[in-house]
Amino acid sequence: MGDVVLSVAKLSERGAILITHNGVSGPVVLRLSAWGARKLHAMDYRFPLRINWLPTMTEAALRTELRVRRDKQPNKHVVNSPIAPLPVRLWKNLVSNAGISPDIVWTTLSREATNGLIRQLRETELPVHGKSLNKEEFVTCGGVSLREINFKTMESRIRPGLYFAGELLDIDGITGGFNFQAAWTTGWIAGQSMGAPEKR
Repeated sequence: MGDVVLSVAKLSERGAILITHNGVSGPVVLRLSAWGARKLHAMDYRFPLRINWLPTMTEAALRTELRVRRDKQPNKHVVNSPIAPLPVRLWKNLVSNAGISPDIVWTTLSREATNGLIRQLRETELPVHGKSLNKEEFVTCGGVSLREINFKTMESRIRPGLYFAGELLDIDGITGGFNFQAAWTTGWIAGQSMGAPEKR
């Protein structure tokens, strides 16, 4: 999915999501977990995750869209008429989760069922119970405070002769190239500093 909004408590991120066999992933999940790492840890990784599958549509616009379908396609089955850009399989699951049976057509869709479908489209709730195993994770949070580091050498200000680089540091960015670049750059600086003639 190209564009969704994920929310946990007061945290919210927007972007692409990937639905996997084990749950959800993708850039928006990784950003939310990076920026909210401390809060998610404080909740013991147990919380409801809310998804707005159509963030470009207001609730009023969504209601209008459903009404148009009722007027123009009265005898078409709800389950067979997804709203773009939702994939067919996702739409079918959302329709089912709203309690709408496969034989319901637009003209027989009740107000209660319509409200349920809108809730699913705007705030699907998925329970989160824990986090993935250590080897599967690649977003980190925390580490040595940046105030304790000399950035010209990556040497500890507290313990001379001790150097830090990469994800040992309390430095986070939007996942991807930023974190790799931070690791490579700080590693290079630390290596150059440790290998300098005056250090030998």
